[in-house]
Amino acid sequence: MNISQQRAAARPRARGTERSVARRAELIAIGRKLFADTSYDALSMDDIARQAHVAKGLIYYYFQSKRGYYLAIIQDSVADLVTFAASGLELPQVDRVHRTIDSYLRYAEHHQAAYRTIVSGGVGFDTEVHAIRDGVREAIIATIAEGAYGRTDIAPLARTGLLAWLCSVEGAALDWIDRPVLSRETLCELLVKTLGGTLRAIEELDPAYRAPAPARRDA
Repeated sequence: MNISQQRAAARPRARGTERSVARRAELIAIGRKLFADTSYDALSMDDIARQAHVAKGLIYYYFQSKRGYYLAIIQDSVADLVTFAASGLELPQVDRVHRTIDSYLRYAEHHQAAYRTIVSGGVGFDTEVHAIRDGVREAIIATIAEGAYGRTDIAPLARTGLLAWLCSVEGAALDWIDRPVLSRETLCELLVKTLGGTLRAIEELDPAYRAPAPARRDA
């Protein structure tokens, strides 16, 4: 799956008339504000309806349940993350990596409750939240691979190396939003440098995946 397909998958196409699609999008936008820093369990459907100034039945009509509504909100917000992270093809390689990581950290910072849900996999073993998380991971890995190697269809060793780095990013971001001692800029720079180390390690184990010049110590 290429990056364009991943972006499309991250935001499922709504069905219905133009008016109903617009109404659904409006409810999602309201929900994104309500759940930006509030956990799933902290708001009841009555709370949501009251703060959104809509009838509770309208939310059930479009999303069937509170969980369905929350999943739609998460899918919509991470679609923005994937789109932004994968953009900037015209930028120099180092700038694009900075942009990708910075946009990821901005998402974690401004959507803390949703980010925790995605990274932790939801309440218990939530396969739909896991699918959203895995989709974001694949999109970010594809973006990094395309920038580093010029392609997204990489060998298992390279993919595992990038996945290990991305999992460390998730852990660092979780710790950072709980204890924001470092500035976003400093954390971003740290993660960029650890990516360089990952790319060099991948090259050492598989010379076919040569680390790009900005990541090389001899550059």
